[in-house]
Amino acid sequence: MKKKILIVDDEPSISMLIEFNLKLAGYEVRCVHDGEAVFELLKPFRPDLIVLDLMLPKMDGIQVCRELRRQNNAVPIIMLTALQDVTDKIAGLDNGADDYMTKPFSPQELISRIQAIFRRLSSLPSSGEVTVFEFGRLSVYPEQREVHVDGRPIELTPKEFELLHFLCRHRGKVLSRQQLLHGVWDYHFLGDTRIVDVHVSHLRDKIERNARTPEYIITVRNVGYKLSGPPQTVEPSSMAGI
Repeated sequence: MKKKILIVDDEPSISMLIEFNLKLAGYEVRCVHDGEAVFELLKPFRPDLIVLDLMLPKMDGIQVCRELRRQNNAVPIIMLTALQDVTDKIAGLDNGADDYMTKPFSPQELISRIQAIFRRLSSLPSSGEVTVFEFGRLSVYPEQREVHVDGRPIELTPKEFELLHFLCRHRGKVLSRQQLLHGVWDYHFLGDTRIVDVHVSHLRDKIERNARTPEYIITVRNVGYKLSGPPQTVEPSSMAGI
């Protein structure tokens, strides 16, 4: 079955260019031209990913992102922006976007990023991988794509979960931002590492007692991050109550 992608852009030339290239790549595509139209199409179309422009009539991209996440809709979002200001890009990530691209961009680069997101979402733990990661109050269930803190489920976006899972799999190891971009976003080029910092900040807000003095995701100055604390691994037989 074809993956469904919703394009949200009020510039017809941009929408048509993206639609043409995504259809060539084998995706089912719909286009809308304002923010409110996203919510009219969500249920009938059920997109697997949204390509969302920042500057839109009626509801801008930030408002659309914020509302989707408020509704606990975890659909991956790639934000498009013609603005070079870093604060605009970070604002998109702060409000739930998984990635962003600055116009003008190569359609092939957009397709590569979409493919990377779908590869990550479809990947499952290997048969030899630990079923559960336990770090004190924090429990990560890769097969169920669930995270619990103090026994309570925590809502994470797909990219936040993938980042935490990647850190779990490399627990105790210091990972550079570029390594995280490669491992989590599947970028095989020098990407903007601020994407990593924003997602780490979001994770800390959700899993740490105090995001300013984290006990799990530790910053290693001038290098990157590591997941701290010796984990306990739990076998499937002990998950009967999950």
